[in-house]
Amino acid sequence: MILSEISRDEMIEKNIGLVHSCAHKFSGKGIEYDDLFQAGCIGLIKAVDNFKEDLGFSFSTYAVPVILGEIKRLFRDGGTVSVSRSLKEKGRKIAYERDKFIKEFDREPTVGELSKRLGYNEFETAQAIAASMPVLSLTVSDDDSDSQFDIPVPDHEESVSMNLAVHQVIDRLDERDRELIRQRYFAGKTQTQTAESLGMTQVQVSRREKQILKYMKSKLI
Repeated sequence: MILSEISRDEMIEKNIGLVHSCAHKFSGKGIEYDDLFQAGCIGLIKAVDNFKEDLGFSFSTYAVPVILGEIKRLFRDGGTVSVSRSLKEKGRKIAYERDKFIKEFDREPTVGELSKRLGYNEFETAQAIAASMPVLSLTVSDDDSDSQFDIPVPDHEESVSMNLAVHQVIDRLDERDRELIRQRYFAGKTQTQTAESLGMTQVQVSRREKQILKYMKSKLI
């Protein structure tokens, strides 16, 4: 995903699943899920605004630590999230529009559908639901109370955890080894192309790559 090819709002919408994955890691630890989600959304916005494509790794790898940082800050601040009056008002409008949508189409609306009907962007809608409408949980199943609903989002849980762990291990490599791994596994280059870029032979790249991967595997187990 190339950030320059999509808008800021689209980048936020496409990565809302990262926030859910990070928030789930702290569920049941004393803070309501909706508060965890809202704090994570703040982290996602910061990540989108500060991400640079030339960093050499994917957006999710960059965003997860930022999102987790905002959620952890919530615990340090005593679990409080400031909710503005305007955000609460948006939440009430969303609840009303949601009821209208269900009566009209006999199904739950998505974040995008609610946003289009109200003229909000997708992040504003998700944030207002989380902050102002605790009875409308974003995490319940269809078997739960009728007063709650589930917003469909991609499941990034497994990839988020692995991306974060791999990124931490890559940071421990020396600069040349990091560049080899970046070109092979993030830029999608062949061993021959990587060898030409690094002034090595294909055989040298192959051998060094195996050594690096063996080291990384030992740190990830």
